[in-house]
Amino acid sequence: MNKDYFKDIYTDFFGVEEETLKETNIQQQEMTNLIERINNLYLDDTSKNLFKNIIEYMRKYHEGIEKNYIPFRITIESTGAEDKEISDILCQAALKYNYLDNKSMEVYSFYRYRNDYKFEDSFLVFQDLVGIKLIDTKDEQRFFYNLESFLKENKKNMVLIFGNNIELTNFFLGYENIKNNYFDFHIKTISPDINDIYNKVLNDLNIDDDLKIKVFEYIEKTYSKGIDYNNYIKDLVNYISFHKELPQVKDEKTIDEIFNELDELVGLNDIKKVLHELVDVLTLKEKTEGKLNIKDINLHMVFLGNPGTGKTTIARLISGILYNLGIIKENKLVEVGVKDLVAEYVGQTAPKTSLVIEKSLNGVLFIDEAYALAAKNDNSYNAEAIATLIQAMENYREKLVVIFAGYTKEMQDFLDSNSGIVSRIGYTLNFPDYTTEELIEIFKTFSSKAGFIVETDALNYLKEIISKYRNMKNFGNARFIRNIYEKTIVKHASRVKDKKQLKVLKTITKEDISIENLILE
Repeated sequence: MNKDYFKDIYTDFFGVEEETLKETNIQQQEMTNLIERINNLYLDDTSKNLFKNIIEYMRKYHEGIEKNYIPFRITIESTGAEDKEISDILCQAALKYNYLDNKSMEVYSFYRYRNDYKFEDSFLVFQDLVGIKLIDTKDEQRFFYNLESFLKENKKNMVLIFGNNIELTNFFLGYENIKNNYFDFHIKTISPDINDIYNKVLNDLNIDDDLKIKVFEYIEKTYSKGIDYNNYIKDLVNYISFHKELPQVKDEKTIDEIFNELDELVGLNDIKKVLHELVDVLTLKEKTEGKLNIKDINLHMVFLGNPGTGKTTIARLISGILYNLGIIKENKLVEVGVKDLVAEYVGQTAPKTSLVIEKSLNGVLFIDEAYALAAKNDNSYNAEAIATLIQAMENYREKLVVIFAGYTKEMQDFLDSNSGIVSRIGYTLNFPDYTTEELIEIFKTFSSKAGFIVETDALNYLKEIISKYRNMKNFGNARFIRNIYEKTIVKHASRVKDKKQLKVLKTITKEDISIENLILE
């Protein structure tokens, strides 16, 4: 079928032939109700017009005005909030205009996958697409074989497939011919804004004006586009109805508080300078509202450094900074390793990586020991993960910041071998090993925050330990110091268990410093 055929049937939904106006009052009211329901959906304008045209085409086919039967196979890009209403409208219209072979409808969730799908119904709905890549490969192949056989049949049917952009792409991964040959129509949902959410919440509540103001402020802080807003609204309404107050909002640090925390960290002076400068540029770009020709800033990053040099700590602070500046919509850092991205079987790596990406959208994805992605150059699974990441870094630049982290040498080898990653990196931050003096300062910081006093002899002994072990292969920098600190507190507690003087209880001595059971090579 020529894909342009349907598109050119009508230029305006309401520009219909005169006989359309001769419908009975009941038929007119039914059609009006369907159109009103479509107008109330959160769809982009193109999708709304397509939706209306589909229903109008079914009506005309029923009345014999149109002779060509079109089996509507539709992919719906959505967050899940509108799925049931979209299905109900299409199903109601299809039944009203006898557009299906039978009146049976089946909803398939791949979280409840069966391997005996026969597709005997005329109205099929597929959801929870991510589950398809978690089943056995043979079952997946059998499903798509049966689906294609069903789509080839010359029967009157409709097929709806719901998912977000990533889910839809991965669902047809390896079966693109089915999508290209049969699914000609695409509907895209959009997210309501804060005012829409606020009005919907108020419609279900009877509250005073003071609480209404607080509700709006709460929604401003907690609602983000792209979530299932129906569940968000339902949960918020239920909570307020029962508790007569709003849920507590997680306290977010201001950007000044984050930078105070950053500046209080021991060492990392070059990194602090880079982050201050980055914020200055982002702030300038925001203040000038595009009146300065400042190109978009690439925020994907690489962190190079040994264990315990502060990479994860800095990543968390960056997440908070970017959230405060409005660069990302959620103050979240998703920390993963290569095992979270790469699967064990063919065809499962891209979906597995995509799940991580989807979880990280609107935040920061932190991939530790990322060099392991290139540990085996002939590993197609690793290559598949990298390809999926590269695509996401390009497609979701406004929704996702990716940070690759790992040992300096191994990460450099990885980057040298992959130009696709390198071309998408905006910042490379080098995390040097801490000096002995800085490690001593870190130990003192741990101790002072807990209220301990550390004797000079204890610090001198600690300095000797650091000097002895710092050149070991698995020396952990600040992690090494934290382990010593924690073991020291345990040993100190045992030493003073029979003491009562407060000064003794609070003082760390040389004999408290412990390296027992540390793995040292």
